[in-house]
Amino acid sequence: MNFVEELRWRGMLQDIMPGTEELLNKEQVSGYIGFDPTGDSLHVGHLTQIMTLIHFQQAGHKPYALVGGATGMIGDPSFKSAERNLLDEATLQYNVNALKQQLTKFLDFGEGPTDAKMVNNYDWFKDFKFLDFIRDIGKLITVNYMMAKDSVKKRLEGDNGLSFTEFSYQLIQGYDFYYLWKQHNCQVQMGGSDQWGNILTGSEIVRRQDQGSVYGLTTQLIKKADGQKFGKTESGAVWLDPAKTSPYKFYQFWLNATDDDAKNWIKIFTLMSRSEIEALIEEHDQAPHQRLVQKALARDITIRTHSQEDYQMAIKTSEFLFGSGGLEFLNELNDQQVLEVFDGVPQFTISRDKLASGVNILDLLAIDTNVFASKGEARKMLQGGGVSMNRQKLNDIEQQVNTENLINEKYLVLQRGKKNYFLISVS
Repeated sequence: MNFVEELRWRGMLQDIMPGTEELLNKEQVSGYIGFDPTGDSLHVGHLTQIMTLIHFQQAGHKPYALVGGATGMIGDPSFKSAERNLLDEATLQYNVNALKQQLTKFLDFGEGPTDAKMVNNYDWFKDFKFLDFIRDIGKLITVNYMMAKDSVKKRLEGDNGLSFTEFSYQLIQGYDFYYLWKQHNCQVQMGGSDQWGNILTGSEIVRRQDQGSVYGLTTQLIKKADGQKFGKTESGAVWLDPAKTSPYKFYQFWLNATDDDAKNWIKIFTLMSRSEIEALIEEHDQAPHQRLVQKALARDITIRTHSQEDYQMAIKTSEFLFGSGGLEFLNELNDQQVLEVFDGVPQFTISRDKLASGVNILDLLAIDTNVFASKGEARKMLQGGGVSMNRQKLNDIEQQVNTENLINEKYLVLQRGKKNYFLISVS
């Protein structure tokens, strides 16, 4: 597989240094991408770089995933409007371990010639003395060279300026490239388009320190078709950690993509071949309402990020909330999973003792909970057939609800109309 050509047809390639493609086509190469451990989870914005490493490995090369335990202490200023909060060493180490765990789900790690390898730049920076660094490395790159970078210029033009700490970042990341080239024969650095300046600085350090040659390429910044930032929703970032973004919400993020976005993203975020994707898009265009591209995209990336079981649960949850799926699958879930299904749905509690003695449906809807603002409003909606409990229509204003109505012996699922859900749990 021609790695660069693979990125090119998938619409991922942005910049590439001369000679990079020729090198990759000529021999097996080691290359790396850095991941910043400013949090304890990667998010979908990191998936482009993860997919780049996957393609790199599948093309017969050896991928290195660098987790920046040292650079994470500073924070990359590239195209950021303000300086990041600095994290303490213990927090960074926790984040590094969490990111390592996530990356093992995507790449084949081991000791083989194309097996991925994890490295942490804290390991080679922790004993590097400041005076030695500025004497041996600082002298290699001029301030003029560093100031010419677009990422630095933008910060200097802004209101917040740029601290020396962040200004030094490109030197430190540049040394990473030198170290990995020297110690691990990493000849290629890859990254997002905002890393182009840092990659060039690294190549300059290699050239000026040892007269060596290294190479680099960057991937395009992924945006939505309407220009909005990719990976953001109303509730914030879409995380790979299921504790931060449930597999169901993760699945829905991809399923809700527009046709234009889905057609672009299925090339970037899946390993489907060109012919498979072109055939799928052609089939999709014949019946766009079936959302075939979105479903294939959501299935592929949900299984890869989470599991087949999580994907099946996301399907069942979607069918339950938006289709005609029954409540039976809730019986298979533990309390945490039930709460994930109803994440974002208004929730209320009622005491088990009170429910055991029976509660009038109107009191339950308007007094014990706020499903309706008043009993009058609840009565009107009930008599009009607009209220369901556990997927059963209600119309008797005298109905008594008790513990026999509970799902999993703990929950009542109420609907006002078709789409407004409410979860009541007993305590």
